Amino acid sequence: MALVTVAAMPDILLTTLNAKYPHCAFGLRYLFANLGDLQSRAEMIEFTINDATLEVLDAIVSRNPKIVGLGVYIWNIDHATRLVAALKRLRPDIVVVVGGPEVSFEFDEQRIVQLADYVITGEGDVSFANLCRSLCDGLRPPDKIITADIPKLDDLVLPYDLYSDEDIAHRVIYVEASRGCPFTCEFCLSALDIPVRQFPLDAFLAAMQRLLDRGCQAFKFVDRTFNLNPRVSRAILQFFLDRMRPGLFLHFEMIPDRLPESLRELIVQFPPAVLQFEVGVQTFNDDVAELISRRQDNGQLAANFRFLREQTGVHIHADLIAGLPGETLDSFAAGFDRLLALRPQEIQLGILKRLRGTPIIRHDSAEQMVYSPSAPYEVLSTRVLSAADLGRLRRFARVWDLLGNSGNFVETLPLLWRDESPFWTLWRLTEWLFNRLGRFVGIPLLKLTELVFEFATTQLGHDLDEIAPTLLRDYQRGGRSDLPLCLRDQLSNESTARTEPAGSAQSLPRQSRHARLRGQAPQNSKLAGHSVGNTQDLIPPILNFAVPDPGR
Repeated sequence: MALVTVAAMPDILLTTLNAKYPHCAFGLRYLFANLGDLQSRAEMIEFTINDATLEVLDAIVSRNPKIVGLGVYIWNIDHATRLVAALKRLRPDIVVVVGGPEVSFEFDEQRIVQLADYVITGEGDVSFANLCRSLCDGLRPPDKIITADIPKLDDLVLPYDLYSDEDIAHRVIYVEASRGCPFTCEFCLSALDIPVRQFPLDAFLAAMQRLLDRGCQAFKFVDRTFNLNPRVSRAILQFFLDRMRPGLFLHFEMIPDRLPESLRELIVQFPPAVLQFEVGVQTFNDDVAELISRRQDNGQLAANFRFLREQTGVHIHADLIAGLPGETLDSFAAGFDRLLALRPQEIQLGILKRLRGTPIIRHDSAEQMVYSPSAPYEVLSTRVLSAADLGRLRRFARVWDLLGNSGNFVETLPLLWRDESPFWTLWRLTEWLFNRLGRFVGIPLLKLTELVFEFATTQLGHDLDEIAPTLLRDYQRGGRSDLPLCLRDQLSNESTARTEPAGSAQSLPRQSRHARLRGQAPQNSKLAGHSVGNTQDLIPPILNFAVPDPGR
């Protein structure tokens, strides 16, 4: 539980349920920052979806608020609905206001909307404050659904001073220099969020300076297209370059095919592992891209990847989506192999989600799109992908995370697929592991290493004397000194000596493991590997309550 306490017994309580503790509710801080004279009567408190509903309920009612504002997202909709149902049953006098992407579109049949007193759709920074002001004055607006006007970013109070010292020390610090996206990809809520708007640069950089002065080391920019405006991007990069310090880490979401020379000349000046670029590739299939209104120059994308990998220390986190309309298993496999050849340090494999309000629904009939009725609304089958194949792709994504994104098998994996397609090699491995284990959770690295050794030698026919030392180097890269049983007969005592400094291999983040292979010294790993895990990882929790989540 995290909170900002202002009023001992607040009239207004801002809250949400994050996916997990390290995720700060960015949007709640915007709402709180823009309450104006109502701030002294308000409090902000955060929970997670792992907190028991009745414990959350008790924490809320014990404060005896008049108004509760709740941020609702794809990752917390079920928990939030149960919470609001219990709250209205126990305290029907409390006015419940809900907002966020999950209730901003297609809300007519939603149980949580029926339970709530008011629903704010869109960017609620100003509209929430106006509603609270009316309610505190004893005025009840007649319309339950309040469509928020798009606020002028120049007029908003920035929320960064509301990050606590505990937030800065232990949680992800989200920041944004812009809102909106110029593209119209139909799977993404950003397709509805046009035009792109910039926050006043001087005020934004002043806020970043205050965070730096307070000891903030890691900044996760949630701008959907950070490199859209090179002038602004350069100013921000230069700001941090001028203030370079050990431990600095910057995460940006980048347009794949836009990296002009004006940005390149700054990017090359950053030390290794300071910059992490999240690059949404999504598909290499031109027909699929055209079908979903996605514009992407794949040739320029490849050139940008080569520049980043060969001339910079940027850590690349690239995204692919399985289950897009028209994307076959073969074309997805070809896209995976094509992306892997560009050598990003991480590839996040996501399954298409039918986010509320997105235009992707226009393909439901022609492409026979079948989605889960429950959050996160993943696609279950399509015209060209069976339910069985999508199930296998989910397992494939999990195995890729365990083997590829983890950084634990950086030398072994290329050896496995040396003579064939990486995708289809891992596809075979995924099915083999599933038949052996029936699960992909809670597998110790020692056990996983032994299984990879067995698969490589019995299923792929790799030479024992080649695979054993490679696996050992991977296993001991993080500082382990023990020797897996399967390798003992293949390796001499001399070759089993630890060649790297001792350390906690289990706690060594994946970005650091990738960097160690490259001979780089990571500057900071606070956010390394952050974005692979659960739904909130796949869909960054930007602007809780205040802005519809783009859902990229």
